[in-house]
Formats: sequence, C-alpha cells, structure tokens
Amino acid sequence: MTAIQAVNLTKRYGETVAVAGLSFTVEPGQVTGFLGPNGAGKSTTMRMILGLDRPSEGKVLVDGQRYADMKHPLRKIGALLDAKAVHGGRSARNHLLCIAQSNGLPASRVEEVLAVVGLTEVAKRRIGGFSLGMSQRLGIAAALLGDPEILLFDEPVNGLDPDGILWIRTLMRKLAAEGRTIFVSSHLMSEMAQTADHLVVIGRGALIADTSVSEFIGRSSQGYVRVRSPRLAELTDLLGTGDLYPDHLRVTSRSALEVGAVAAQHGVALEELVFVQPTLEAAYMELTKDSLEYRS
Repeated sequence: MTAIQAVNLTKRYGETVAVAGLSFTVEPGQVTGFLGPNGAGKSTTMRMILGLDRPSEGKVLVDGQRYADMKHPLRKIGALLDAKAVHGGRSARNHLLCIAQSNGLPASRVEEVLAVVGLTEVAKRRIGGFSLGMSQRLGIAAALLGDPEILLFDEPVNGLDPDGILWIRTLMRKLAAEGRTIFVSSHLMSEMAQTADHLVVIGRGALIADTSVSEFIGRSSQGYVRVRSPRLAELTDLLGTGDLYPDHLRVTSRSALEVGAVAAQHGVALEELVFVQPTLEAAYMELTKDSLEYRS
C-alpha cells in the first residue's frame, strides 16, 4: 500500500492559495525528498498530512486512512516539523515520556530513542537550554518513539554540525533500507543529492516534478560535454558549436559520442572527453526558477 497519498490537495487562506491541487504519492523503502522554494507550500502540505491544517479541497491519506482517524498515530507515523515547539521547562526525558504515555508506549522506549539520538547524558536537562542542534535530535527522538513505519522530517539538519548531518543522513538511509517511508523537506541540495532516492518538487503550491533523483537531474539542460585537446580551436570550428575556454571546450548541443566521432574523422587527438552531469542544485535552480516567490 502507498504510504502517503495526496489527492488534489488544496489549501486556501482567504484569497491566498498555499497549495493548489497537489497530487503525489510517497512510497515505502526509500527516502523521498520534498523540495520547493520558500513559500512553495511544503510546510503547509506536511501540516495537512498530519491533520494540523484542514484541506480546503482534496484529501491526504496515510497508509489508507486520515491521520485524525488513527487511534495511536505515533505507531504509524512520526514527524519533526518544528524542533523548538516544545515546553522549555521540561527535561528531555520528561518531554518524551509525556508523548509516550499519550500513545500508550512503554517508558523503556524513551531510553531507547534517547540513546539512538545521542542525548542520554543530557536527558535530565531542561529543553529550554538546548542548542538548535540538540533540539533537532530531541525532535527526531520524539518522531522515533512509536517505532513508526512512516517518518516526516521538515529541515532535519538545521543546526546540526557536520557530524550530526552525517548522522541524520545515515539514519534516514538506514530506516529506508528497513522498508520504512521517509519524507523529508530540505533546502540543502547537496544533502538531498546524497540522501534522497525520489523527489517531489513543488512551486507556488503546484507540482513541478514527482520523479527519481536521476530523472530529475536528467531533465536539466545544464549538462555538457567537456573536451580537452591540443587543437581546441580547430575542433570548435569542425563542430560548429561549443564554448571555448583556455583549457577546454564545452559542448551542449552534441553528445560525447558525436564529438568523439567528429574528432576521429579529422584526426584530432583528444586528452579528455567526458559528459559533465549537472548537480541536483543546478537542476533544481533551473526547473524552479519560474516558481520563486522572492527574487534577488
């Protein structure tokens, strides 16, 4: 069964349309990145998945049912939306214990998730004194409490140091490998390139792409063939195209195979002939440029 299914999901705030007829699915066993510019509707969509906002139209189902209809939702889906939305006067342990009791989870599970996120030594400290990185880890612990099949993370690496970023990346990949569904929003394209298998990309509340990372990058025109040769100027003339740089030639209108064939036909020696694939960031910037709410 599809883990998350959004059907014609729409949310209006007065005359403002935050999400516009959005339909997509999130499948188990992979990390699905949820991307889009600021104001695209990502956080609103995640809130509707969790029943925190009611759709104006359409619906969103979690494993075939509405979140609001679940008796023990944390056993099905765990989420981190706002790491600082906690009672600052409670200790980390008591915060998690309250959540566990509300969903009929044993107290022993609190100790388990504290160990998973590396907060055992500070479990008695008040949350109000936590750094953003520590708060993120606590939020992830809360999401993991019910050992859920589905996990939603909104910007989970915010405030984490490099070691913490590597940790959360490894954790998400591990959870997906166990067959769980991971749905994560982020503005860090470099992280998504290393973490996500699939992408759901939105802009101005509407769907731009619902595809694998490789297919998304493949839709970009930013890729090019890089050629190095002692006869670059001559090769440029022979090809009739390309941008000539001091040490190489960039060709966007022909494949590497075509460039190599022309060079071989005219006896032009090549020192390098390679297709340079665009980065996820380059592809994202190109394919969302018309959906930016704020331009600089």
